[in-house]
Amino acid sequence: MNDWPDGWDDSRDNGGNRYGRGSAGAQPESARVMRQVRRGPASPGPGPGAPPYGGVPQQPAYGDGDGYDNGYDSGYNTGQVYGSPNGPGSPQGPGGTGTRDPRPAPNWRRRIKWTAITLVTLLVVVSVGTYFWADSKLHRDVDLSKVIDRPEAGKGTNYLIVGSDSRAGMSAEEKKKLHTGSAEGKRTDSMMILHTGDNGSTLISLPRDSDVEIPTYKGSDSGKTYQGTGRHVKLNAAYAEDGPELLVRTVEFNTGLRIDHYTEIGFGGFAKIVDAVGGVDMTLDKGFKDKYSGADFKAGKQTLNGEQALAFVRTRHAFAASDLERTKNQQKFLAALAHQVATPSTVLNPFTLYPTMGAGLDSLTVDKDMSLWDLADMFWAMKGVTGGDGKSMNMPISGSTGGNLVWDKTKVKELVGELRNDDKVTVSGN
Repeated sequence: MNDWPDGWDDSRDNGGNRYGRGSAGAQPESARVMRQVRRGPASPGPGPGAPPYGGVPQQPAYGDGDGYDNGYDSGYNTGQVYGSPNGPGSPQGPGGTGTRDPRPAPNWRRRIKWTAITLVTLLVVVSVGTYFWADSKLHRDVDLSKVIDRPEAGKGTNYLIVGSDSRAGMSAEEKKKLHTGSAEGKRTDSMMILHTGDNGSTLISLPRDSDVEIPTYKGSDSGKTYQGTGRHVKLNAAYAEDGPELLVRTVEFNTGLRIDHYTEIGFGGFAKIVDAVGGVDMTLDKGFKDKYSGADFKAGKQTLNGEQALAFVRTRHAFAASDLERTKNQQKFLAALAHQVATPSTVLNPFTLYPTMGAGLDSLTVDKDMSLWDLADMFWAMKGVTGGDGKSMNMPISGSTGGNLVWDKTKVKELVGELRNDDKVTVSGN
């Protein structure tokens, strides 16, 4: 009885080597190839005549096992082994090109939008961080609320800008290098009133040797009231006597103009700002020397470092009209310094901008109500004035007494009236 399945042809193996088929032969038969499934046509969808088993076509029967049909399609020649033969990107898929579909074009509008959002966010974060960093560096040590009997406020804003000979924080070597000496206390080497308003800005230098009266005032530390006796001194003596508050009180009493904000910078800070911007270019009509300030300049264009700049603005003994000529040089230098600070090479370069801001802010002493916006307004107004977009002048002088410069009272009254009303200044100074 033959128990082999139908289709098995045992007669072909009669008398032959049946190794691997239950034969007792000692030699193995040759390699046997399994019959593969012939890929049929795509099956039709469900409906009448559809193949059984959910649309799977009937598989063909195996042959004799000694070979394979040359019509076999493994699917490797089209790359459709695992995917659908008619899927996207296949030769039979959409497009029918035999290649994969191209990648979609980038959405440039979306990319530009998110790039812009990122840049704006970064700018806001940096700006806010810079603001709080700069604000924390201001030394708000001057309390103008201690100033008594103040004039009424006018239109516009008035800044009292002071350059002092403060040596605070300077080493003995720095004092020697900058020719500052080692005198105790501090005095004012330069004083200016800067007025800003709707009719332009005006910068008025107050000579340190100006003859002024010390009025009744309240001590900044003691709180005690000191009655005025009609005593006349040089203007810088008011600062030496009781500091910024008495200086403001004296300026207001002798001019009748209310001072809204106070700004002061010392010797060391001034030199550091100049060095931070890489020096300041100056063109001198004639050279001069001053052994007291350390000045030694030749005529022509030159770049002044911090040490040279300090000597330039402090020099007075090299000139006949010492104090008036010095105030003019101070205004010239401030114009050059403001121009240098505001150049793109400084503003757009963080490696220059932040050291310059740091040096300046660390060196400034301002009043308690001074904000960064007020400081920026003062700087840009000064830059405009010294750049020719406003008016700069000395306080009008009528003569001198006992070595002190006497103000021209008529012109001063007219000047103060124009400033208080924020009118265009027509008064000329010395």
